[in-house]
Amino acid sequence: MQFSSAYWIEKLDLERHPEGGWFKEVYRSEDLMFPDPACFQPNVRRNICTSIYYLLEGSDFSSFHRIKSDEIWHYYTGTSATEILWIDGNKLKYFVLGVGEKDAFQAVVPKYAWFAARLADKTGYALLGCTVAPGFHFDDFEMADQKLLEEYPELAEEIAGLIRM
Repeated sequence: MQFSSAYWIEKLDLERHPEGGWFKEVYRSEDLMFPDPACFQPNVRRNICTSIYYLLEGSDFSSFHRIKSDEIWHYYTGTSATEILWIDGNKLKYFVLGVGEKDAFQAVVPKYAWFAARLADKTGYALLGCTVAPGFHFDDFEMADQKLLEEYPELAEEIAGLIRM
């Protein structure tokens, strides 16, 4: 039986996410760690791991953003595969999460990489999960803006539609 996006939003008590889509934190480890001071502020503690449910529907997208931790994306269910795009050097790379022949159920976006997500089929939805280690904290989150287009002019056409101005 295929459920609707509205079903999952209600069942999982999802809320709107600032980068787009819907989310709910489902795990935050009690254990804390001091992450690498070269990446994080010195003497700042973070949860070892966090995870969320994340849902995209229709033409909504996860805006280009980056965090200071690796992020593992998981595909759970839905009517559409999800394309995750990230900038690696001066190239735009991507992977697809879903159930298609070349799709993956899980993939990693490396720390500090600018990345975004969108549905392959804009009439559908996808229920995903994201696991972050060291654990996610909004202090470690940066949303892209016009400056990203200026930083990567050769990629501007591809990334412009995935930035919220």
